Amino acid sequence: VQLQASGGGLVQAGGSLRLSCAASGRTFSTYAMYWFRQAPGKEREFVAGISGTGVSTRYEDSVKGRFTISRDNAKNTVYLQMSSLKPEDAAVYYCAAARTFYAVTFASQWSMDYWGKGTQVTVSS
Repeated sequence: VQLQASGGGLVQAGGSLRLSCAASGRTFSTYAMYWFRQAPGKEREFVAGISGTGVSTRYEDSVKGRFTISRDNAKNTVYLQMSSLKPEDAAVYYCAAARTFYAVTFASQWSMDYWGKGTQVTVSS
């Protein structure tokens, strides 16, 4: 599975962005998909995850109510709609795929099977 993230950019605090992650291959729906982020000097952290069918989603506490993960299996694409952005949301955002839909506690960077290149999100205050 090859993943390509896009949609990052510069946005003012309180604004919105939608990230996209396009996947190759015919087995996209068999993978749970995730978004992670990594700010300078920090570890890569889980942001959101969605099951293969798209029925179940999970979020890191700080983004609940502001971010929405979704997927379109017909287009092999997963999205992250980010609203009410804060300066602390600024990071490089990565999409990832795993055969398992992990609970938040276990959704670490070490659990993922595939990674895309990141897309930079900058939030100005």
